[in-house]
Amino acid sequence: MAIIIPNGLTAQEIRVLQEFRRRTTDSLTRELIEAVRHPAGGGLEPAEALAGKGYLESDEDGFRLTEKGKTFLAYDPVP
Repeated sequence: MAIIIPNGLTAQEIRVLQEFRRRTTDSLTRELIEAVRHPAGGGLEPAEALAGKGYLESDEDGFRLTEKGKTFLAYDPVP
């Protein structure tokens, strides 16, 4: 069975969102986002793409979850 990634997100973008859940916080600094690793690439690019899609807000300090991002992370799929 194929895995379907929801909402047109990439695996790297989902990994960035999962870091917010893992750290149980609504905001992360740019340094912490840059430290997020994913086999297919990481860094600031996925976080900036999420900001463009409305899942995160960015400022000079880092990134913050929006309501759209919080709603996505609240979803807990179970096979």
